[in-house]
Amino acid sequence: MKAAVMRQTNAPLEIEDLDIDKPGPGEVLVRTVASGICHSDLHVLEGNIPVPPPCILGHEPAGIVEMVGEGVTDFAEGDHVIGCISAWCGACPACLAGKPHLCANQFTLTMRPGDAPPRISRDGDPVLQFANLSSFAEKMLCHERGLVKIRPDMPLDQAALIGCGVTTGLGAALNTARVEPGSTCAIIGLGGVGLAALQGCRIAGAGRIIAIDTQSFKLDLARKMGATDVVNGADGDPVAQVVELTGGGVDYAFECIGLGVTVQQAVGMAKAGGAAVLVGVVPVGEMVELPISFVTLQEKRLLGSMMGSNRFRVDMPRYVEYYLDGRLQLDEMISDRIGLEGVNDAFEKLRKGEAARQVIHFDS
Repeated sequence: MKAAVMRQTNAPLEIEDLDIDKPGPGEVLVRTVASGICHSDLHVLEGNIPVPPPCILGHEPAGIVEMVGEGVTDFAEGDHVIGCISAWCGACPACLAGKPHLCANQFTLTMRPGDAPPRISRDGDPVLQFANLSSFAEKMLCHERGLVKIRPDMPLDQAALIGCGVTTGLGAALNTARVEPGSTCAIIGLGGVGLAALQGCRIAGAGRIIAIDTQSFKLDLARKMGATDVVNGADGDPVAQVVELTGGGVDYAFECIGLGVTVQQAVGMAKAGGAAVLVGVVPVGEMVELPISFVTLQEKRLLGSMMGSNRFRVDMPRYVEYYLDGRLQLDEMISDRIGLEGVNDAFEKLRKGEAARQVIHFDS
């Protein structure tokens, strides 16, 4: 199979022919139909999330089951599926507390035993799977706990977005923050995650949604998806503009980029008693300075949101229904469809902020 392989950080991915094993116990072989390109993949490529090469990136996939391994009962050949990094064991304290997205065993659970042959290799040498998915490849060999079956009439290009960005953004609003009807919300960063968070606020019934970005085309897109106000972050202080628009700040400010400066902006935009919801992935080890008086004297809350606090086998089929009944706009979020060979150009667009969500389509 063909795959885009990271051989070293801060270097272009290499398109290679690799070998993929047959599914073992608890595993599912999936033909990848589509994969979104997420900012977290760029973090890995640039070394901000440490993952050793050689590795196949990609973790926002949708595809069709080709074969299942021993003991797999939830999936069969021909099923349409979405992959997710939030595998769960069902037995750790987080799983038992109803927070499977924080499962303590999600990565070890989905790996093969050390004495087993590698799932993916080249000339016998193993190639690592990012998040035990690796969707920048024509096929994926995954643990069954990293997949969910969806309706076959759901377009798989759009379904791929649900695998990470949409679940992260929608879930931040619906699960983490639990936005109330009539709330005021601000969304900082209008990539795939931010546009999904915006729609989550709209679906939850927020009364006012302020979208913030420095790219005009993203602000226009945000208006079409339900933003009541837009703020260009390149035109003056966005915190001051949001505070002025709302007469004191918002109930919920969603940081959807992963930068220290925008984390600070989210805290500044939240009103007294409001919450800054930290959705973007800040590079590992980076520290962010915040005035502690915001927390103590103004009772502002900091809410971390990991993958939208998801229960993905419940949430993702629900988000499919949201799309099919018209509540969730996904077609508009796809700014480009590309082949696997275009992945490096896609990363360059992502660096420059020139795309909302780009999708690798393997059948094109």
